[in-house]
Amino acid sequence: MRDRDTTPRHVTLAREAVFARDGYRCVYCGAEGTAETLSVDHVQPRVRGGDHSAGNVVTACGACNARKGHRRHTDFLADEPDTWRHFRARAGYLWPRLLAAVEEELARRATRTHRETRAPDRG
Repeated sequence: MRDRDTTPRHVTLAREAVFARDGYRCVYCGAEGTAETLSVDHVQPRVRGGDHSAGNVVTACGACNARKGHRRHTDFLADEPDTWRHFRARAGYLWPRLLAAVEEELARRATRTHRETRAPDRG
């Protein structure tokens, strides 16, 4: 198996190869698992145009995959800041456009939330 940083993103990976690339660890919580307890999660869901390439799949434990459910990644990561930190640290091999899209969406949400929670000016 190639080094994680040199795996071409366009290559379709089998489940075991995805788990090996990710060190048999969930990219969302860091929990270590086995092929029986881990699953492959698509960052951009297949129903939204995602594929099964190395740049679009990550290892997820059963608990994190169940918590994520059918939510978009940005919804899931925005609701769980610790999960976002783990994801950012472990999923650096994803398509740069996917990582950029997730980061931009989360930054927009943070800005919007900050504006909505500020006290109004009482000039």
